[in-house]
Amino acid sequence: MTGLTGFKGQWLGKWLNQLGAHVSGFGLAPLAGPDGFVPDLNREFDVREMDIRDANAVSDYVNAIEPELVFHLAAQPLVRLSYAEPIETFATNVMGTVHVLDAARRCSSVKAVVNVTSDKCYENREWHWPYREDEAMGGYDPYSASKGCSELVTAAFRRSYSSDGRTLGIASGRAGNVIGGGDWSSDRLIPDIVRAVLADQPVVLRRPESIRPWQHVLEAVSGYLQLGAALLDDPKRYASGWNFGPSESDAVTVRVLANAMISHWQRGQIIEEATMTGPHEAKYLKLDSSKAHAELNWAPLLSMRERLEWTVDWYRATAIDSDQYWHTMGHQIMAYQERWQQWRAQDGYSLPASVDSLAQQLHAA
Repeated sequence: MTGLTGFKGQWLGKWLNQLGAHVSGFGLAPLAGPDGFVPDLNREFDVREMDIRDANAVSDYVNAIEPELVFHLAAQPLVRLSYAEPIETFATNVMGTVHVLDAARRCSSVKAVVNVTSDKCYENREWHWPYREDEAMGGYDPYSASKGCSELVTAAFRRSYSSDGRTLGIASGRAGNVIGGGDWSSDRLIPDIVRAVLADQPVVLRRPESIRPWQHVLEAVSGYLQLGAALLDDPKRYASGWNFGPSESDAVTVRVLANAMISHWQRGQIIEEATMTGPHEAKYLKLDSSKAHAELNWAPLLSMRERLEWTVDWYRATAIDSDQYWHTMGHQIMAYQERWQQWRAQDGYSLPASVDSLAQQLHAA
C-alpha cells in the first residue's frame, strides 16, 4: 500500500490487518496531533518512510515485497496547498501514479491495483445532479486537475498493459469529503474544528454555505476493499473507475456539519467569516454511486449523525488517552463490518466477490 502512513491509509491497513492480511507499505512521515503525538505505525504494519516521487525506490520496493494486491493512496491531498505547491502536487499525484503502475506491471506477483483518486477528478460544472463514472475528467485547481490526470494515467495503463498475455486488474476508486478519526491535515474542516476545540479556541468557518456530501472514512475504505476483492476475483470485469459517495440526502452545508459536531462534542464555539477568503473552491460536487451499488454490492451504511458521532468519539477518546488510537479505530472497524454483513445478508444481495472472500484468500495464502 502506498500512502499507508496517511489518514485513509491507516484505516485501510488496519482493516486489512483485521482480515488477516500481511500489510506492507510506505509513505511520508505521519502527521502529528495537536499535542505532538505520532502513532506507532510499526506496531500495526510493515511500513517504511519513502517518497512516491522516487521511481527507482518504488520499483525496488514493489519487487522486494512481491504483493498480490496494490492499493495506491499516496497523494498530495489538499486543494489549498496545491495552489501554493503546484509542482509538488502534479509530481506526487500524476507521476507518483505512473511510478506505482509501472512498478506493478513489471512485477509478476501483482494481480490487481486499486488507484484511490478523488471525486474532484471530474470537470466540475457545479450542476445539481451527481457525476457518473463516464463524465469528463478535469479540474479547476492544481489538485483537482492532478487527480483527473491520475485517472487518465490509470486508464492508459489499463488499456496498454492488460492484453499482453497477463491479466492485471487496474481500477480506480473515487470518493471525497471523507471524515473520521486520525486526520490531522491543515486547512481541512474536521481537523481544524478538533484543533480549535482542544485548544479552547473558536472554530472559524471560511465558507459556511458550501455544500459537501460528507462520508465516513470507513464507507470509502469499504468501497476500496470491495473493489480490490472483486478485481482479484475477476480482473477484467471490474477494471474501470468506480464512485463511492454518500447518498444524495447527505449533502449538507459546512455550517450544518460544524454545528452538529460541536453539539455532539458539547464543547466549542463557531465564528463565521464575513466574506469568503482564499482561492477558488468548488461549492458543490456530488457522485452517483449506483454502479458500485449494483455491481459491487456497496452502499454507505451510516447515517449523517452516526458519521459525526463516530468521528467525534474517536478524537475525544484519543485526546484523553493516546493508547486509544488503534483500539478505537479497530472497534469502529468491527462495528462497521458487522453493519455491513447485516446489510449484505438482506434478500437480493449477493456478490461473486466480497471482502469475506478476500479474507478467505488471505488466510489460504
